[in-house]
Amino acid sequence: MGDTVTADSGEPSLSASIEAILVVVDEPIDEVTLAQVLEVPREEIATTLRRLAQEYTDGGRGFELRSVAGGWRLYTRAECAPVVERFVLDGQQARLTQAALETLAVVAYRQPVSRARISAIRGVNCDGVMRTLTTRGLVEEAGIDHESGATLFRTSSYFLERLGMTSLEDLPPLAQYLPDIDDLEGEGESTGSSRGARNAGDLGNAEDLENAVDLGSAGDLGDAEDLVSAGENVDDGRSMGIRAQDD
Repeated sequence: MGDTVTADSGEPSLSASIEAILVVVDEPIDEVTLAQVLEVPREEIATTLRRLAQEYTDGGRGFELRSVAGGWRLYTRAECAPVVERFVLDGQQARLTQAALETLAVVAYRQPVSRARISAIRGVNCDGVMRTLTTRGLVEEAGIDHESGATLFRTSSYFLERLGMTSLEDLPPLAQYLPDIDDLEGEGESTGSSRGARNAGDLGNAEDLENAVDLGSAGDLGDAEDLVSAGENVDDGRSMGIRAQDD
């Protein structure tokens, strides 16, 4: 591709320098700016840009160099649009793991909440899961806990959008699905096997929430009532019931 290779002097060629800048800009860059940065006459910049654009087209590249809005920028070639669309949609269709769904239920009903509190509720470290939820845009930072200095998290507006709700007030109440404290104490005294059947740090069955939060489905996340199914067993009363007395 002409002079895009590194020159014998060890300095990148003009074409290589222009390409390096083009791959990092987030908006069209004009010829004057390129000329100032590279300390090359504008006419030479313009000639090189046009040559690169033609080489990309002749070479059948999946991208093209366009002159738009008074500047130049790399774009995906129109013929490759279906491939890019399929890639983007497949990424959105990746299902959340059960751990992520359970963690999302904790955040939804206990927000703002710190990673440490979420980990205590679920009984396992949740750092990796929280990164996943944050990357998906379902959870976001909500300030700092002044007492502990921990970062707090809450569900995002995207979460509400996908669930088809206008505000968190539309979340179904969770208390009616939790057992009474007396029942929990009686169950704990009568059998120690209950922890095996229903771990105190586990959220319980999250299948309904998985159906609701399936990012591959078209439209909203589903009925907000489904969120209850993932959160109804939160702490088995340890954090939502008995531990609530400490809050």
